[in-house]
Order: sequence, then C-alpha cells, then structure tokens
Amino acid sequence: MASTSIAKDVITLRGSAAIVSEFFAYAANSILYNRGIYPEEQFSKVRKYGIPMYLIQDEAVKGFVASITSQLAEWLESGKLQRIVLVIMSKASSEVLERWNFNVVMDDEVIQKGVSREKSDKEIMREIQAIMRQIASSITYLPCFDEQCIFDVLAYTDRDLSVPITWLESDAKLIKNPQVVKLHSFDTRIHKVDTIVSYKTDDLDEQQ
Repeated sequence: MASTSIAKDVITLRGSAAIVSEFFAYAANSILYNRGIYPEEQFSKVRKYGIPMYLIQDEAVKGFVASITSQLAEWLESGKLQRIVLVIMSKASSEVLERWNFNVVMDDEVIQKGVSREKSDKEIMREIQAIMRQIASSITYLPCFDEQCIFDVLAYTDRDLSVPITWLESDAKLIKNPQVVKLHSFDTRIHKVDTIVSYKTDDLDEQQ
C-alpha cells in the first residue's frame, strides 16, 4: 500500500527571520487597508500567501514599513525580539484605539547551537494565510473609526540590545479595559508568532 507524506523544507535562522519579518510587512499593510487608515485608492492589489493582498503605495509609508521590516529581520535573527505591536491612534487626540500584538517565541537551541529545523513551506504559508484571512474579516467585529487615525509600531526587545537612533523609547500605548480577540498563530519551528488584537470599546457598550 502506497503512503504519502508532506515534504519538509529546511528552515534556517536567517530564513525564519525573513519569513516572520515579511509576514509583519504584509500584515501591517492588510491592517492599514482593512481598517481604513488610508484611502482604498492608495493601495495596489497583489497576490501573496495564495490570497489577494493590498499594499500601500504612498512612498513615505512604504519606506517606513520597509525600514521596520529590515530592522525586525535583524532582531529576529539575533533572537532579541519579543513582540511587535502595531498601534492605531486618533490623529486628533493620540488616544489609542487598537493594538495589534504579534508575540514572538523563539527556539533558543537554534541560537545557542546554530541548528536548523524542518517544516513544509506550504504548511507555513497555510498558517499565515489563515491569519491574513482573519485580519481581513476583522471589520465584522471591530468598531468603525469615526475620526481620522494614524499608526505607529512598537518593538519589545531584550534590554541589552543596542537600538538604532531611529527608534525612540515609548510608553506601551495601552488601552484601558480593552476587548481582546486571539487570532491564529504560525510557527516556522524556529519562531512562533501569536497574533492578538485588542481594541477600545464604545462607551455606550461599556454602560450596557
């Protein structure tokens, strides 16, 4: 009787860091698009992870996301990155309305011994695809923004890390008594990324 199995691909530390940092870039673009932070016409449609995705075309925002992605890859490869948070705030008041948390758990043995891991690229893609679909469907339960919003990115790193001057110390930009929704995770066998969105509830909802 014939048997079949999924072919495994070798995942290196550098390769895993590239997968996770690229994931964040596409996830950030998807959040900006689906949450209406920029007008729809400022995005172009591409295909990634087997599904349609939208990428911002504004040069300043593209450059900002690209610089973050490059730095995250470096920190991921060094094992120093613990969490990435995309924060959406009111442009007028700077009040934090949403926090998209991407928590990173790393296989310490990979850093200590330089070993690689094995996992099918297709399996990783399917896991990421599931998260991207959840981000796109988040508009069904997240509150609509009735004001212009801006975004920022926070990186939680080891304390002994030398941080570039382009990154500034920041408060945690927390939300008081938020609603929290846990999304799917994906795992390269070197980095596991858990995705959680927390958001401010309507004052009327809190009183009911």
